[in-house]
Amino acid sequence: MGETGGPATIKAFEERLLEVSEDLPKRLRQCADYVAANKDRIAVSTVAEMAEGAGVQPSAFMRFCQILGFSGFSEMQRLFRDSYVGGWPDYSTRLHHLREKAEGSPSALLAEFVEAGRASLENLLKTIEPQTIEQAVQALAGAHMIHIIGLRRSFPVASYMAYAFEKMDVPAMLHSAVGRLDNRNAIRSGDVLLAITFSPYSSETIELVESVRERGIPVVALTDTIVSPLRKFDAIALSVSEVDFGAFRSLSATLCLAIALSVAVGTRRSV
Repeated sequence: MGETGGPATIKAFEERLLEVSEDLPKRLRQCADYVAANKDRIAVSTVAEMAEGAGVQPSAFMRFCQILGFSGFSEMQRLFRDSYVGGWPDYSTRLHHLREKAEGSPSALLAEFVEAGRASLENLLKTIEPQTIEQAVQALAGAHMIHIIGLRRSFPVASYMAYAFEKMDVPAMLHSAVGRLDNRNAIRSGDVLLAITFSPYSSETIELVESVRERGIPVVALTDTIVSPLRKFDAIALSVSEVDFGAFRSLSATLCLAIALSVAVGTRRSV
């Protein structure tokens, strides 16, 4: 903890956020969810901007900072600025300048999404812990069958991983919910569920995770924040966040993680 009782490191910050998030009232939980999904913005945003993003009043966001142990937003922001000294990529400012220059032309939109994708990819290396991805690869490589679920925005990632596993002769089954068919009974002992979901989280995905965990089936999760509901099911969770442009979030970092994970599993099984 810092001198005023707030977390002194990003790791301690994440642990504190996870510790308090479950019991927060609605407005403060909105703050927790937004911060968890947008840690890259803390160093370059004002308290008003963070509050607007979370859909709360600035006073509520300040209260949230105090619950985490900080004296206020400035102290929390200082933690993130100090952590990225000399290397903090101010992508929010870059995107703002791009918007000012080209007024939404197709080429400007392309440049903005490229910048957002670059930021997401650089953040990926900061959020993935080597020991966690090793655990995920070990669990998936040792499975009799890998069951994959990812709906709505996550579906392209799930279907791509199913395709990659098929090309590497890794037994895998895609659960797509087409026709509302429920294939959970196909998941047997010795299998592993690979669940992919991001905020707002798919209720069908969470329900399947809960169901298989009750049966003792291991779960590997690709999700976005440390307060993701998948974490309470003791899943091996790989965190990936995408920097958005406007209301749109691409899958640049997520697909990068997906192919890396798929190839690692295929390589491990072939040894």
